[in-house]
Amino acid sequence: MYKYLDKVNSPKDVKVMDAEEMDMLAKDIRKFLVRSVSQTGGHLASNLGVVELTLALHKVFESPKDKIVWDVGHQSYVHKIITGRKDSFVSLRQFNGLSGFPKENESPHDIFDTGHSSTSISVAQGIACARDIKGEDGSVIAVIGDGSITGGMALEALNHLGYTNTDMIVILNDNEMSIDKNVGGMSRHLSNIIRNSTANKVKDEVEKILSVAPGGNLISKTANKVKDTIVSKFIPQECALFDSLGIKYYGPIDGHNTKELIQILNKAKNKKGAVLLHVITKKGKGYRYAENEPQKYHAVSKFDIKEGVKSGSSKSISASVGEKLVSMASKDDRVVAITAAMPSGTGLNLFEKAYPNRYYDVGIAEQHATTFAAGLAKNGMKPYFAVYSSFLQRGYDQIIHDVCITKKPVTFLIDRAGIVGNDGETHHGMFDLSYLNLIPNIVVMAPKDTKELNLMMDLSLKLNSPVAIRYPRGNSYYLESGEYEPIDLGSYEVLSSGEDTVILAIGNMVKQAIEAKRILLDNNINPAIVNARFLKPIDENLLNDLFKKYKNVVTIEDNTITGGFGSRINKFIIDNNHNIKVVNIALPEEFVHHGSTEEIYESIGLSPSKIADKIKSL
Repeated sequence: MYKYLDKVNSPKDVKVMDAEEMDMLAKDIRKFLVRSVSQTGGHLASNLGVVELTLALHKVFESPKDKIVWDVGHQSYVHKIITGRKDSFVSLRQFNGLSGFPKENESPHDIFDTGHSSTSISVAQGIACARDIKGEDGSVIAVIGDGSITGGMALEALNHLGYTNTDMIVILNDNEMSIDKNVGGMSRHLSNIIRNSTANKVKDEVEKILSVAPGGNLISKTANKVKDTIVSKFIPQECALFDSLGIKYYGPIDGHNTKELIQILNKAKNKKGAVLLHVITKKGKGYRYAENEPQKYHAVSKFDIKEGVKSGSSKSISASVGEKLVSMASKDDRVVAITAAMPSGTGLNLFEKAYPNRYYDVGIAEQHATTFAAGLAKNGMKPYFAVYSSFLQRGYDQIIHDVCITKKPVTFLIDRAGIVGNDGETHHGMFDLSYLNLIPNIVVMAPKDTKELNLMMDLSLKLNSPVAIRYPRGNSYYLESGEYEPIDLGSYEVLSSGEDTVILAIGNMVKQAIEAKRILLDNNINPAIVNARFLKPIDENLLNDLFKKYKNVVTIEDNTITGGFGSRINKFIIDNNHNIKVVNIALPEEFVHHGSTEEIYESIGLSPSKIADKIKSL
């Protein structure tokens, strides 16, 4: 089916190919990627953009002896294909199937588990320094995108790398896109480098002249000073950032020119010290729809290859949040929206269009976003920071130090809370109830559905304190159960009465509790259901009444079982000497693998049927 790809079962098969054969292999791989991802879903545009770069890396280097560390890792599909896993792509991102990110337990060629941005340079430098301590040989390469390199962690790593001057290579894969369009000074800096690409060739020519100058090693000691003097006269200052850090810069390089890539990688391989290769690629290359709309094809569900990805008719919860925030901003000019490079994913692209002067995309910088929000609040604004649950973990110290200690009225709109499905361990938002539960001065809410989420956002505008509202990934939904009136701080909602047992469900788990009750009624078991929509503060008066009436209490949350909602209810029961049997149903204290949300719920005991079984045991 694939003339060249069918011959490739390991990197050794790529090494025997010449550049022309590798170009034909690249075409095969793009066809394979489009066909495969159209059937399973996954990250498409980013992988289509790195085909030649990945092949050149495996042509020049000896994986896994030479260590290739992929930043984020959603662009590692080509790497997986040529390291013996192409036959497993039918299970890509499926339950118990191939991961969409590098996994050490999947292959020795996957050097490090990744899933969040800006980590690769730190990891690679650590591996390289350990290599040097142990007296080993082998190259270490970090592959990082132009979006990821703007992250504070990547910049910290570059600063340290320039100081240690460790032998390693950083490949900056620059497609002028992360998920959404890049923003910030670093993005502008890289664009300036591309515009001045002819000037960078001067540097290469100077190096060539000095390398063949008479005197050999005698002149080499002064050659760098001569080079720096000459280059500084011709190279614009915006092209000198990496060199000034102490990292040898080469580029920009055509990321789709296989011969050029092989040549520059061989050159970098033999260089001493830290080297950065600035490679220019086109996101979505080879598939017309993805080239034209790379944002839309960053991560896709199953689609028809001929027609491309079609927009769904259902509105996501994130889009509903964006619409609600626009509505709030129309009535209150203090409302400000912040995103960390995820405007489309969080729904804030709608806010950007409506109120560009009150919208801030800070890039991949959750720590800065949190403290920036605190500064806005200090000066009279009502900032809303929309961020994925697993990404907010990066701003934990800032939540404590800059927002909660001083009680700044910052609202965190925590998207992708709970189980997110096919992205797996690095993206599940399974710790936020626990890590926020520990912090004083913050109100933490989780709505039963989208309509209640809107009411919680209304409440947040009235509160003069830090607020967090966490909600799941997926389409908007309405349970039409209970009242939809303005919410009082800390108030729970009794959705149905019952006998013997009361279920306290928070957030997305209210829906699971309602479904579980339907199953239980068929078994003549009739639990009461309470929408426990606040983690902090809890509804103490209602809980005291409930725990006098019922014999059993069941808590349900899509958060780890340790330290979250169930733990808070348990403490309340102990502190108030209630004689009641308690069962906590939650995510296990382990990292949950990828798969569909329904399959994961079933496997960990959060499906309605499994919840019903646990309640039957009472």
